[in-house]
Amino acid sequence: MEQATQLFAAVSLFVIGLSHLFQPKAWVVWFQALAARGTVGAFTDGFICLSFGAMIVGFHNVWEGPAMVLTLIGWAQVMKALGRFLAPQLTVHVMQKATMDRAWIFQAGGIFALALSGFLWWLYFFSV
Repeated sequence: MEQATQLFAAVSLFVIGLSHLFQPKAWVVWFQALAARGTVGAFTDGFICLSFGAMIVGFHNVWEGPAMVLTLIGWAQVMKALGRFLAPQLTVHVMQKATMDRAWIFQAGGIFALALSGFLWWLYFFSV
């Protein structure tokens, strides 16, 4: 189950990373649309984070070695979701900072997601 979760996260981060890298303006529009919806937009983002994080936490409870990185990613996503649900106004404020002038931030995030994906692919294929 742990390897399947590594594969799930590797594929997800690869697709999202490429999208962030090559479509940063579309991500700006997405976050602007979420911010415009107010609390509903914050909750929408929270459900996405919770789904990804809870899947990892539920099926990848590894607390030693390099594989622990994925468990920490899962818990970070759960905590991010908790923040979205408990402080939606703060979430909206952060989302409102997404502007076309700052679209490069999504590209940086895409590079980070691709790096994490590469690490997870390495874990999946080469880890003992």
